[in-house]
Formats: sequence, C-alpha cells, structure tokens
Amino acid sequence: MRQPQESACAGEMPCDSTSLVCPACGAADLRNWMRGADRFNGRTELYYLIRCTGCSLVTLGNPPPPSEMAQHYGAGYDRFIARAGEHSQERWQARKNTVLKYKSGGALLDLGCSSGSFLKTMKAPEWRLFGIEMSTNAAQEARACSGAQIFNGDILDADLPDESFDVVTCFDVLEHVYQPRKVMEQIWRWLKPGGILHLTVPNINSAAVRFFGSYWYGLELPRHLTHFSPESLQSIARSVRLSEVELSTSRYPAIEYSVRYVIDDLLRRVDITRTSLSSIPEPGIPRRIARKAIRLGILPVAHFAISTLGSGECINAVFTRDALVH
Repeated sequence: MRQPQESACAGEMPCDSTSLVCPACGAADLRNWMRGADRFNGRTELYYLIRCTGCSLVTLGNPPPPSEMAQHYGAGYDRFIARAGEHSQERWQARKNTVLKYKSGGALLDLGCSSGSFLKTMKAPEWRLFGIEMSTNAAQEARACSGAQIFNGDILDADLPDESFDVVTCFDVLEHVYQPRKVMEQIWRWLKPGGILHLTVPNINSAAVRFFGSYWYGLELPRHLTHFSPESLQSIARSVRLSEVELSTSRYPAIEYSVRYVIDDLLRRVDITRTSLSSIPEPGIPRRIARKAIRLGILPVAHFAISTLGSGECINAVFTRDALVH
C-alpha cells in the first residue's frame, strides 16, 4: 500500500497551511500531508489533510461548511453505525468496565450517543443517564431503548448545567466536530470536580494508516474533521485543564472495510462501479456466516501482520477534572 507522506504544495493542495495554528498545541508549522475521497459513499471529490509537525494533529484542510455536512451522513450512515453498535456488546461492556473502575454511579452524559446502545448498557438504578445526538431519528431510538434524557442537536448548543456530571463519555465523536478544543472545554465545565471523561478516537498514527494510507476506513472523509494521535489528544486535553488518568491504543476490526475501499477503487479504474458501503442492505444469514468466518480465520492474521508496523487503530483514554481545579 502507498504510505501517507508529507508533500510540498502543489496546485491541487491547500498552500496556506503554514499560516494556520494547530488547535491542540498552538504550533504554527502545519504541513500538507495526504489527500483522499469519501470512500464510504463512493464519491470521488478529494479532501486534503494538514498535519502539525509539533504534536501530529491532523486536520481537514477543505472541510464542507456546516450547512452542507448533513449530506455526508444521511440514513445510510445512521443505519451502518447503529448496526455496528448493536452487534458490539463486547465493546460496550469494555467501556462500561472502564467507567466502573472510577465511578460506581451518578450522572452520566454520553456525547454523540447514536441509537443509545452504550446508554442502554449503563442502565441501572445507580445511574442517571443523559445523551446528546445530532440525528433526530437516532435520538428518538436512544430515548426509547435507554430511558435517558436526550438532547437532539449540536454538543455546543446543549444548555446543561456546569459541574453536573460525574462521567462524560465520548466514543468516536470528537473527530466529527468542527471545534474539538471548544468541545473539550465544555466537557471540563460540565464535569464535577473529580469527574471523569472516557473517550475514544481513531489513531492517525496507527499501523493501519501506514499500511492503507487514504484507504484506511478510520479516515472517514469528510465526516472526520480532526484526526488525533495519542500525543495530540494529550496536548488538547492539557490545554483545557483535563488530567490524564490512562491512555492506550487497541485494534479495531475494520480491515475488511479498508480492503473493500482498495478493491472499489481498482474496479472503478476499469469502469466497474459497485454499491457503496453506505448503501449496502442488512446482510442475510449466509453473508453473516461468511463474514464471521473471515473475521475469525483471516483477519487475526492480517491484524498481526499490520501490528508489526506500529500501534492500534483506536485510542482509548480517561481524563479527569482535577478536584482541586476551579
């Protein structure tokens, strides 16, 4: 696979990136890094990524305006994400276990709660559950399945009291927002002193990125506006006075989608276009069996081979609002 590399300014690349400031560490040295397309929806328009040489934060150089972003999501995206959540009980249990290491109950706010799978996992008398979700349909599903109070809208528009949550969770959401630092600042305000933030984001420094380049499923252009490394996530957390409790990387079973993107592109070059990942219907039983066999038999070998190139595709972190900070 072609490796992602920094490149000099070319006519099709944004050439004013050196005048920008990194939102994580404040460095002024941002370089053109990679370009790619919205492979999930099978589109060919190119997007450009800019990388900070200081902390390695990667940002989208030509993001769609907020007024147009909805067209890059849609019903197909909601179905795909909800399907992944409903069939990932091990993942939700692992995240629940992480929360329970630090808190045994209280008020919990899940940012970007989708159809409510994680909130449903946390449903218990010890917890008062809240969520924020942009999609109206997903917000309704979350209310129905978890009983949580759900704000339907943008995170920064949610009018919630300061210092009111023992736990804020943010799973695969921070990369979608236009102003990640402002969201982190808001999380700090919402947390009680001593409260924790448990979040996950894709790892732009992962081995899979080195192997697949712009075909990496986790790139998700243009829906992912910011791409974090462990260093840049730590930097942006420190800048809003959140203290690190734990941080690690893990493997994310999405190699099959990255491989699909490679195959789709090869077919397109010979004028063969197949259904995009966003439009694929719910798989039938035979396809589920075949996919399960591939995941159990082939993917572990592929994961092992790619792991020799570096760290995992997902960053798992816990931060706290220090009880002594006011």
